[in-house]
Amino acid sequence: MSEIVSRRSSRNAKLAKIPLGIAGRAAVGFGRKLAGGDKQEINAELNQKAAAQLFAVLGELKGGAMKFGQALSVMEAAVPEEFGEHYREALTKLQSAAPPMPANAVHRMLDQQLGTAWRQRFREFDDTPAASASIGQVHRAVWSDGRTVAVKVQYPGADEALRADLKTLNRMAGMMGSVIPGADVKPILAEITERTEEELDYRHEAANQRQFAKAFEGHPRFVVPKVVASAPKVIVTEWLDATPVSAIIKQGAEDPAGTVALRNTVGALMAEFHMSSPTIVGLLHADPHPGNFMMLPDGRLSVIDYGACAPLPDGFPSLLGQMVAMAVDERFDELTTLMYDNGWVIPGRTVTHQEIADYLRPFTDPIRTESFHFTRKWMQRVAGKATDINRPEMKTGMALQLPAEHIMVFRVLAGSIGICAQLDAEVPFMKLMQDWVPGYVEHRSAS
Repeated sequence: MSEIVSRRSSRNAKLAKIPLGIAGRAAVGFGRKLAGGDKQEINAELNQKAAAQLFAVLGELKGGAMKFGQALSVMEAAVPEEFGEHYREALTKLQSAAPPMPANAVHRMLDQQLGTAWRQRFREFDDTPAASASIGQVHRAVWSDGRTVAVKVQYPGADEALRADLKTLNRMAGMMGSVIPGADVKPILAEITERTEEELDYRHEAANQRQFAKAFEGHPRFVVPKVVASAPKVIVTEWLDATPVSAIIKQGAEDPAGTVALRNTVGALMAEFHMSSPTIVGLLHADPHPGNFMMLPDGRLSVIDYGACAPLPDGFPSLLGQMVAMAVDERFDELTTLMYDNGWVIPGRTVTHQEIADYLRPFTDPIRTESFHFTRKWMQRVAGKATDINRPEMKTGMALQLPAEHIMVFRVLAGSIGICAQLDAEVPFMKLMQDWVPGYVEHRSAS
């Protein structure tokens, strides 16, 4: 496919293949079970095929479909081993390149956004895209002043496709949740939908990136490329030659023993960037997937793609630090009262502090020590318990809700932790909590 499919009917037809395919395989699987086949083996095979189809379609369509797939891809570490390597590959493919749009379409967009004399602003422009993403692709070029730059160009029709996809995907959320272990797809879709209009206008991204670049200028551990020029559907930024975190994850799988130090460093830097940014910048980078983080040869972490950012002018909410402090101290009676008072319990529902304690216990491993080793096995265990309808904690979970002002924060933290698990990295998680999250130290001291 050389161009984004923009007609709603065409995109809906492709997305409709997902539930039809799943339903068809379920019918075949039912027949095989009646014929005496192994139920567990058949279920695993069907889920694997459903996932492969789901993510193949999401990747092909780009737009909102691919953006949703990329948001899910950071949680691939939670996929149970029995679903196999093919399932994992279907997820991780969404972090890499998608089919490019042709050069003449790129030129037309540059004519519209930078003016018909746009070539005079570049010494060189490579028509072959260096990377592609959900709503745009990146070209390497040389700016008029000699700087090597990255030129991100939005796909023609991306705005219509993104809006159409999100409407369709929201209708399919329940079905998709059944084939994606460990992922609550409804809040992810809600957050992407809320940020849609901002992400479609690259001027918002440019403003966010300028703010990050200014705040982190000269930082010893982080680099944010500076914005060179911007328009509604084109953004030009400094180019950096670096190794994507996705490649480091792959290196770690191939050579676990030889990459321990590198993976720990990357995990710690990513966690520090997410924890410190609200205090340093007043913004939270809200698109955590491995394609947006790269390691420079000098050991610094470079971060790109600022289309999705959450404004946190006062840093992380102090309520978050207070809740973590109470969980660390196991003051679950106080924590339960705090959750009631701040809208974490659905009105009309009832939970006890013992139920809250039992519900949170699987998630609290990282806060029990100063440093924690995030692994796939740990993610799989936590995700398995969180989605097991036979456990009593599921009833507690049904009585809870995530207040709107905390959705983005928790999605970013979950994504960051998911990448740390893919890296198999040990991270000083609680040290970062103490340093950067208001409310934690104060309420630990009070105990």
